[in-house]
Amino acid sequence: MKKTSALLLIALSLLLAASVVGAQTIELTYWTHTDDNRTVIENRYIEEFQAMYPNVTIKRVVNEASKMGDLMLTAFSANNAPDIFNLPIEQEYGYMMHHRVAPVNYKAIGYKDAQDLASQYMPGTFDTVTMDGQIYGLPLELTNWSIYINKNIFRDAGLDPETDYPKTWEEMIEVADKLTLRNGEIITRRGFDFRYPYYLVAMLPMVEQLGGQLLSEDGKTAIVNDEAWIQVFEWFRTWGPHGRNLGSPTYTAARKIFNMDNNDIAMCLTGFYQQGRIRVDNPEFYDSGEWMVVPFPVFENAVNDVGCSYYGHFMMVNAQASAEKQEWAWKFIAYMLDHGWEYLETVNIIQPRQDLLDDPRYMELPYMNVFMDDMARSHMVFLHENGFQFERFIKEAIESVMLSNMPSDEALDILRERIQEVLDDSY
Repeated sequence: MKKTSALLLIALSLLLAASVVGAQTIELTYWTHTDDNRTVIENRYIEEFQAMYPNVTIKRVVNEASKMGDLMLTAFSANNAPDIFNLPIEQEYGYMMHHRVAPVNYKAIGYKDAQDLASQYMPGTFDTVTMDGQIYGLPLELTNWSIYINKNIFRDAGLDPETDYPKTWEEMIEVADKLTLRNGEIITRRGFDFRYPYYLVAMLPMVEQLGGQLLSEDGKTAIVNDEAWIQVFEWFRTWGPHGRNLGSPTYTAARKIFNMDNNDIAMCLTGFYQQGRIRVDNPEFYDSGEWMVVPFPVFENAVNDVGCSYYGHFMMVNAQASAEKQEWAWKFIAYMLDHGWEYLETVNIIQPRQDLLDDPRYMELPYMNVFMDDMARSHMVFLHENGFQFERFIKEAIESVMLSNMPSDEALDILRERIQEVLDDSY
């Protein structure tokens, strides 16, 4: 009897040891974009999660936001994508439509089903990541952009930042011209510059203000209302080196230098999250009160009052990962995102959970009213399974007008032809 018991004990010990060894093999790779504030807290969440679950190891890989789309496309094409990742929804949408990402494991994150999950968030949060009744992502952030202003630079140019900030795109050109300094043809201080890689978020709403659209209502025809598109193209020509020489895609991104307060950029287009970056990069400037946020401009002849589109960065899971990896991936995502207020205070990104939005402290945050008012007159960024490709075509069209001085109607015809070819191949 004792020998049998001893053998059973040894067998159980071996089984337990084998299960522990097996459990230690869960390794998850998480790709995300650069944000120093978020890196600090997410590295801590990873350490905490690994301490709770020693069988799980998480490798967090950071890339520049502007490069993430191409890197992810290459990784998925090679069937070597990370287990967990986040991108702007306009880039993630195609992966969802082609079933390259896995639906949320509701049990793993502590919810009964899709309806139970959606009930805890702002209405509409999951509309863009829902397909066939299943939700495919959890929101890291819901973001829109407004205009940040350096008050000192306005006053240096003889302008009152409280009253002279641009309300229209026409005023943007005139105000920026007064703020701009040059050494010959080289700009040493820009009044403003655009978010050039992100044309679907910020440039397409300018077209929509004038009554234009990227696609017809049935999604089969490219470019609606040529006049609207050409007016926007001409705005960019006027802005660029062949016009008033106020800015260009060739300069460092405006939002990257705004925080330094080095008298080299007066205005930039960016999100609520910028405040957290100012606080870290330049605490003195953050505390000075010498910056402010104003609404996204509209054209003087606008027929629609449309603000900058808002977008979501959703946490998604690679459908090629094993079922076990997918389950642990969703558990980790849920743990990480269960810190909504810390993300808001530390990183200044908004996770649209209802408990967060209902907190009375929410609307007391600096300039939150500007962002919420802009969001109220906006809509989610244009989504299409080929949206990432369309954005590249728009980039080529705008830059051909700005940098090569191509006639706007010619650039528009090329853009229409390229998008239409993709559409025709889809039907």
